[in-house]
This record gives sequence, C-alpha cells and structure tokens, in this order.
Amino acid sequence: MRRLLTFGLATAALLSPTALRAQSDNRYAYPVRDVPGLYAANFGEMRPGHFHAGVDIKTDGAEGKPLVAVADGWLSRAVITPYGYGRALYLTLPDGTTAVYGHLQRFRDDLEAHLRDERYRRRANNLDLTFDAGRWPVKRGDVIGYSGNSGSSGGPHLHFELREAGSARRRNIVREGIVRPKDDLPPRIMRIHWIDVDTVQGTPVHGRPESYAVVRQAEGSYRLTREEAVPIGRKGYFVAEVTDRRNDVHNTFGIWRLTASVDGEPYFEYRMDGFTYDLSRCCDAVSYYPLQLASRNEVLRLAQLDGAPGCFYTVMTDRGVIRTEPGARHRIRIEVEDDCGNRSSLEFTACGRSDRPAPAEIAPGSRILRRDRASTAAVGSEASAHIPAGALYEDCAVQPDRCPSPQVPAGVAVLSPSYRLLGYDTPLRQAATVLIRCDVPRPLQLHTMLAVRTAKGKLAPAGGTYAGGVVTATTRTLDGLTVVADTLPPTIRPRFAEGADLTQAKALRFSVADNFSGVAACTLHIDGRWVPCDRLPMQGILFHAFDTPPARSRHRAQLTVRDAAGNTTRWEGSFYR
Repeated sequence: MRRLLTFGLATAALLSPTALRAQSDNRYAYPVRDVPGLYAANFGEMRPGHFHAGVDIKTDGAEGKPLVAVADGWLSRAVITPYGYGRALYLTLPDGTTAVYGHLQRFRDDLEAHLRDERYRRRANNLDLTFDAGRWPVKRGDVIGYSGNSGSSGGPHLHFELREAGSARRRNIVREGIVRPKDDLPPRIMRIHWIDVDTVQGTPVHGRPESYAVVRQAEGSYRLTREEAVPIGRKGYFVAEVTDRRNDVHNTFGIWRLTASVDGEPYFEYRMDGFTYDLSRCCDAVSYYPLQLASRNEVLRLAQLDGAPGCFYTVMTDRGVIRTEPGARHRIRIEVEDDCGNRSSLEFTACGRSDRPAPAEIAPGSRILRRDRASTAAVGSEASAHIPAGALYEDCAVQPDRCPSPQVPAGVAVLSPSYRLLGYDTPLRQAATVLIRCDVPRPLQLHTMLAVRTAKGKLAPAGGTYAGGVVTATTRTLDGLTVVADTLPPTIRPRFAEGADLTQAKALRFSVADNFSGVAACTLHIDGRWVPCDRLPMQGILFHAFDTPPARSRHRAQLTVRDAAGNTTRWEGSFYR
C-alpha cells in the first residue's frame, strides 16, 4: 500500500519555504537548508540509458548549503568518486528507508576527518565505506554534509532520493507527497508519431515514424495542426513527445502518467511510481529510443515491447497495438499528467488508410537475433558481438557489415575498419562482448582500445584490451565499432604560478584533461608524501584540500595522471605555504 509521507513542519530552519502542508505523519524534514525549494529534475525522467532515480534540488547556483537528516537514523554509507553521485551520503532510517544525498561538496566535519584518515591509510583517492547503526547516529535536522557539484553533475545542486528496504526500490517522492514543488503548470504535448508494425518470420518490423505537429488551444488542451484525420495503417502504434514545466524555473521535467484510449476505451497507461535498480535501463524500452536519443522531450512509445517490464504499465490492451480497416474512423484521446496532478489532453481522429503500404520485408541475408536466447552478430571472422539472452528488448533482423568511419579526434590512430553489428538506435539492456581482429604495431599495443559511434557520428571510447591480434571489450553500443590507439597523454595545468604563495588558499588546484580515453588515475605527492586528491571531471579540475595548517615554507609537488589507454603525464613544481 502506498504510504503518504510528508515534510516535517516542526521548524522553519529545516524546511523550504515552498514546502506544502503536511498530509499524514509529519515524518520527513526537508533535506537542505537555506534554499527556495526549486527543482532542476524530477523522479523518473527518461534519459538514454537510465531513469532519473530522485529529485534534483537547486541550491541557488552555489555550493555549501547545509544538508540535514530528514529523520532520526544513522549514516550507513559514504562514497567518494569522480563519477556518478560524486561525494554521496546514505542515511538509513529505522523504518528501513534509505535517504540518498548526492553531489556533495563535503561531509560534516567528523565524518570528513574519518574519511580523510581512511584515504591516507589506504592511499586511495576513492572510497566506498559502509557503517553499522552505532557508528554515526543522527537526529532529525542534524547537519550531515554540505551541497556541492561533485561527480557527474552539471551544476551545483542536491540529488535526493528515498529507497525502500530490501529491494532498494527508488520511490517517486513528489507523487507520494514527501516533497511538494510549486507547480500549477500542466504538461506540454509537443507532437505525435504513428508507426506501422508488422511481423515477418516471427520478427517485428517497425515502419518509419509519420509525425504530426501539435498546438495548444487552451491551458491543458491540445489539438493537431492538421484538420484531416490522421491516416494509420492496418496495425501500428502511436508515440507521444511530451514534457513538463514547473513554476519559477526554466528546466524541463518528465511526466508521471500517460493514458490513451480508442473510441472511449482505455487501452494504454504508463505510470512512473518507482523502480528497482535493475529496471533503470529499461527506460530505453519504455521510450521510443531512436527519437529519444536526440530529443529534449520525453518520447513515450504507447506500446509495450516484448522485453519492456510490465510494472510500468497499469493498462495494456494488445500490447498497445491499434488495428483498423480501410476507411474506419477512430477517436484517439491521449492524456498526460505530471507528478503534481496537472493534466493535459489531446484528441484527434484517426482513419484507416485505403492505400495500404507494401507488406513489410526483411532484407535478404539478414540475421535474426532472438531476445530470449544468446546470439552472435558477425562480419566474417573480422568482428563479432556475443549478445546474451535478455539483452535485446525484442527480436530483430540485422545485417552486420563494415560502415563509414566516424569522426576521429586528434591524437587517435584508427587501426581497423569500422563495423556495424547492430544499429546505434537499437538499445541493449545488457552489454555484449565484442571481438575485433586487428594487427596493431607493437608501439601502439598498450594504448589500443575499442571505440564506438555516438548518435552524433563521433567516436567514443569503449575500453577493452588487445592480445594475440584481437581487441576484446564489453559495450552496449554495436555501431561504428573501431579499433583505435589513443596516442596523446593527458594534460596538466596548475592553477597557480610556480612558487606561488598559497598560505591563504584552501586547496592545491590543477586543470586536468584528456583528448579521448579519459582520465583513469591520478597520484599526487607533496614533499614526497602521498596525499589524497579529488577530481571534478565535468569541470576538468583536480584538487587537494589542505588538511594541515600552513608551515610557511616552500613545498615540492608532483602530480601523475594516467588515461584509460595507458598514457601518462607527470608534472612537478613548487609552492609556498
């Protein structure tokens, strides 16, 4: 049963001014102080590769806002990493719920000191520590850390989420009333698409989208720009591009619910009430992935692929497929609702086409890949991908072949042809194992890796190793597969002058970048002693926060940075502190 959980309203110091009235047990305090309660992202937003697992709370474009325990409990986990949530803190509550705080600037002082000591002891920049219930107990409203911009963050904010015990199911905390954004704006319906679908040799074949523009005729009410009925084929489904807004911010948001009916009969409903980690990637099946890749909107497929989990659909008739006869007219209604209860709708007439398209075909020589069994796509003995059972969201026909080489960044040597084993617009739930045969000159072998084609036609690193004339890697992208060697080392630029006086500085800072494969490891020594450093990859910054008082003497620093292709750069210099 859904539990309606709400903000605590005990003290104004713990609450956003925009937090609404309590609904039930007054259990949770607002997680961040001194902010107006504005949001940058909501729960369940569709992003290529994952659903967003929490809410992003704006922090006025600044770091250092106090983060508080939303209820009594204990700090059960602390993470320091350059990626993902960056500096993250996990708060376990007695009811089994876990509150997650992501992208922190720093932890509270005693925990920060403990983690610093652990980093020195382990000589490790990154940490992932768990604690028992008696180690770090907290009371509701206690400051547990400070907001920041660490990890894969595009600007200062707090990522906040609640997870259930056991399953670690992520919860839609806005829909449950735990946080209440200011929002009286209905969602926007941007356009719709019709896609014919047929089955050939037991394999679904999807036609090209036929797109139709939408305009708003009143608040929450939309219509098509065309007056004529939408022509639809014998069998197919609709795709809806939708988005949402909230008061006082310019960000776009995902929707909570979408329903569709034909002639007054509901046949499809999607809801985003929550999900477990293993289902996060399934957003690629819930969305219409080929269009979602390039859209700023949510592109929802009003049909269910074979591999799309049923938990996201509360109504589903004939897997969302609409069947019609030539000349038959149907009234279609699509309704969209956001997590604050605002709704928009679109109604239009669809008519069965009299000029039937040619029957769907599968090109001669295609290989059929079945979703429920392991399969291999290959170009002779040159390149192959071993795809595990369940990795595909539906059966598909492929024609593996060589393809034009993507754009190559400077410093990257291309060592093989490019191969398309599966189109970039066909998502995989699990990674495939790729093998490409290639003769690599000995000087380049340690810097060799696999690259793949992005949606923008560029090469992106996919890792892997070279041995015995074969590059082996695991990847979910099977288009533009190319063996490359990254020949350029990372760059290091100190953000201080040689010998600079840093007695008033809080940290030793560097700009660190790499041309292709990405920074993999950093090691910093001061006066020959290893010291921890933090890296902010989105900002290209590496820093060591000074943890001792100034000695007012000259110090020697040495920084070594290695990229994922084994190229290494070393910098040495001095500063006064």
